[in-house]
Amino acid sequence: MTEDLSPLLIRIAEALERLAPSPPEVPDFSLARLFRHDAARARFAPARDYALPLDALLGVDRQKALLCANLERFASGLPFNHVLLWGVRGAGKSSMAKAAFMGMAADRSDLKLVEVDRDEVSALPRLFDLLGGRPERFVVLCDDLSFEDGAEAAKALKSALEGGVSGPPSNVLFLATSNRRHLMPRGHVEDRGLIAAAEDAEEEVSVSDRFGLWIGFPPMDQPTYLAAVRGYARRYGLPVRGLDRRALQWAQARGGRSGRVAWQFILDHAGSKGIALPL
Repeated sequence: MTEDLSPLLIRIAEALERLAPSPPEVPDFSLARLFRHDAARARFAPARDYALPLDALLGVDRQKALLCANLERFASGLPFNHVLLWGVRGAGKSSMAKAAFMGMAADRSDLKLVEVDRDEVSALPRLFDLLGGRPERFVVLCDDLSFEDGAEAAKALKSALEGGVSGPPSNVLFLATSNRRHLMPRGHVEDRGLIAAAEDAEEEVSVSDRFGLWIGFPPMDQPTYLAAVRGYARRYGLPVRGLDRRALQWAQARGGRSGRVAWQFILDHAGSKGIALPL
C-alpha cells in the first residue's frame, strides 16, 4: 500500500511559507499627508504635518516662486520638472520644500509627500514602481543628497529619473536638497585615480542634469539677512530696538549669514526678553 505523503507535503509547504519574505504591505495613504519610507521593510510611516508656514521663510522670495509654480503644475497634472534645491547650508532648502508642499496640499487630498533617506537612493526605482500605479500624486523628497559612495548610487538615481526603460511615473515628482550643485562630496576626486575619479565626476554631473529645475540658494548678503531678522521680529511682535547691531554680532559669532542664523538669533532674542514664540 502506497504511503500517504500528504502530511509531509503540507509540512514542507508550511515551512516554505514561513521562509518566504512577506509581501509588502499595501500602504494606506489616507492616514496622513507626509510619510517616511523604510526601504528595508517596504513600509510607509505616517508623519505629522509640517507646521512652518511658507511665508515664514524670508529672503528667498524668488526661490519660493519658482518652486511653487512647478509644484502647482505637478499637482494640476501639467508638465513639470524634477527639482534640485542647492546652495549654502542654513538657507532653508528643506524647510521650503516641506512648507511649499503643505501649502499646495492644503486643499488637495490626493497630494502626498514621501521622504526617503539619502542612503536609500538605490531603492528609488522600486519605490517609483510602487507609487506609479496609484491614484495619488507623490512628491518624493530626499534631503541633503550627495553621493558619498560614488558612482553606483549616482547610476541608480539617474536610472530612476530618466535612464530606465519606463522612466519615472507621471504621478511622482522627485525633489532633492543638497549643499552641492553637482552632488559630489568634497575629497571624492582625491580618493581615486585620476581616470576613475573623472569618470565618477562625469557620472555624478550627469545626474544633476536629470533635474530639470535647479533652484540656487546663494550666501545671504547683509541687507537680506537684516530684512529677514526684522521680518521675523515684526511677525512675532518682538522689540526691535538695537536689533540690527545684535543680529550682526550674532551672525559674526556664527561665522556667516543665513535664514537659519536669522531664525536662531530671533529665538535667542525672544528668549532673552522672556517672550514665548508659537513654534
